[in-house]
Amino acid sequence: MPRILKVKKFGSKSWENMITETLNILKGGGIIAFPTDTFYGLGANPYNKTAVDKIYSIKDRDPEKPLLLLIDSFAKLDDLVEDISEAAAKLIESFWPGPLTLLFKPKHTVPKFITTGLLGVRQPGNLITREILSELNFPLTAPSANISGKTPATSAEQVKNYLGNKVDLILDAGFCKGGEPSTLIDTTKAPVQLIRKGAIDFKKIQASLNQTQRLA
Repeated sequence: MPRILKVKKFGSKSWENMITETLNILKGGGIIAFPTDTFYGLGANPYNKTAVDKIYSIKDRDPEKPLLLLIDSFAKLDDLVEDISEAAAKLIESFWPGPLTLLFKPKHTVPKFITTGLLGVRQPGNLITREILSELNFPLTAPSANISGKTPATSAEQVKNYLGNKVDLILDAGFCKGGEPSTLIDTTKAPVQLIRKGAIDFKKIQASLNQTQRLA
């Protein structure tokens, strides 16, 4: 069975020990399960192909389906994407941190094995997730911790029951709220295009940009 660590108070000795173990696993190409805004996700270093391949294997995920990345701050976006359009900047200001994933053209340093020409990036609303991300010098993958097509896990216990020792570490922060996935928007198009409906209504996104358009 995987190791399960309870997420403790930020800055405590237990927190520091958890972060150290998490970093060691990720740097070694391992897989963690961690809380996000809605469900538990599977985290790996996206620059480690072996780790990314493990994610696809664990989930039985379509290899043509790219992985989005989580970051803790807007500043880290510059390391990942070529251009941040005016519309993208407005959406970030309005909806990050939160359940909005934005598609960008990736920099050449981003591995091609996690993209299909565009890269999805999100700053999660979950404070624990952002605190963990702030301790890393790379973003994290975040597909839901389940077999593709099955109900996503909302607790550490569900992750353990679903995936067993296929993951190396589960960070237990209690129950996630579940609900709709993040809304997915392509910011490389003008006007921006809705790719997947989700927690943020597209009309709110349009209103924030003062644009009116048909759903993609």
